[in-house]
Amino acid sequence: MTDTASPETAVRPVTPVRFVVAMLALAMGGFAIGTTEFVTMGVLPEIAEGVGVGTSTAGHLISAYAVGVVVGVPILSFFVAHLPRKGLLLSLMAAYALFNVLSAVAVDYQMLLVARFLDGLPHGAYFGVATIVATSMAAPKHRGRAVALVMLGLSVANVIGVPFATWLGQTAGWRAPYAAAAGLALLTVVLVQLSVPHFPGDPNATGRSEATRFFMNKQVWLTMLAGAIGFGGMFAAYSYIAPIVTGTAGLAAGAVPWFVFAFGLGMVVGTWVAGELARWSVMGSLLASSLGMVAVLTLFWAVAPAGWWLAPVAFLTTAIASVLVINLQVRLMDVADDAVTLGAAMNHASLNIANALGAFAGGVALDVWSAREAPLVGAGLAVAGMLVLLWSTSIHRRRA
Repeated sequence: MTDTASPETAVRPVTPVRFVVAMLALAMGGFAIGTTEFVTMGVLPEIAEGVGVGTSTAGHLISAYAVGVVVGVPILSFFVAHLPRKGLLLSLMAAYALFNVLSAVAVDYQMLLVARFLDGLPHGAYFGVATIVATSMAAPKHRGRAVALVMLGLSVANVIGVPFATWLGQTAGWRAPYAAAAGLALLTVVLVQLSVPHFPGDPNATGRSEATRFFMNKQVWLTMLAGAIGFGGMFAAYSYIAPIVTGTAGLAAGAVPWFVFAFGLGMVVGTWVAGELARWSVMGSLLASSLGMVAVLTLFWAVAPAGWWLAPVAFLTTAIASVLVINLQVRLMDVADDAVTLGAAMNHASLNIANALGAFAGGVALDVWSAREAPLVGAGLAVAGMLVLLWSTSIHRRRA
């Protein structure tokens, strides 16, 4: 990717104060999305009881959201490559608020399943556009840090938003977290309108031209495949944290928000570390974090019956996974060349394939064996993702 390839990728320095305020606004959108995406996992038993289905069936709601992200990214990116970035951010967050309201008022499982799918549609496109805006305001050497700042909202959501929303869902009913997430999305609309500068789209870009350049690139496919498989390992464990904590670890339901907090804290620390590691070596960070995922998910399985000793392992799981995510984002933007809209957004599509794959694989482990085996299945996915990265690295070195 070249930093001056098009109007949307050219660096436009802003004052330090304007940069900080704009980044906070963009991160608030990540906070709203992160709270919504991950709270379903924390209140999965309450949702299952509320709509009258089993826990593994309720887990399909996680997959429905992920499928919505995967479908939404290429469709939205195809039509919006030439549009102004600020207007896109406002429209995507307004839609996110609307679909969260629909989730909160769903009358049965089928309606909730559709609502979760629709809510996933703006997810990847928002992060893609927000990443473009953030990197356009930063110096080229700080691209990784700018991406990390945008993603920091999602990470902080897992420290503050998701534990609070999990507690809210356990005390006020499963509908309450979705209503709260809708309010956060509307707050993001206000903040973006007030603080984010105007960024035009690329008037020469078309969905067809971007898609052709993007999807004909072998490194693009390998990077997305590594994320879709390898990051699925984390979701195999995270999706079923409630039954793991209350069943395998033998703790009370009130302990679940604390484990969600540990996951979130790991995301914050890992996101900050990832921004710094990206300046060292993107590919080196990807390979190291993939190997770390294999080790920590195996440890997750081993420590699961040990009660509260599982909490620090949960922290390590998302810390290492966040290093993987941020560097996958930077890598995909690098190999996407001029197809920057798709490059910035499709990482979130691949990660939500990982979400769906991990939730499905963990659900199979739960049905066939027990919740404890879910992270062990996740370790297998992490191994597969690491092999794809090694393949990508081999091709990159031969061409270099």
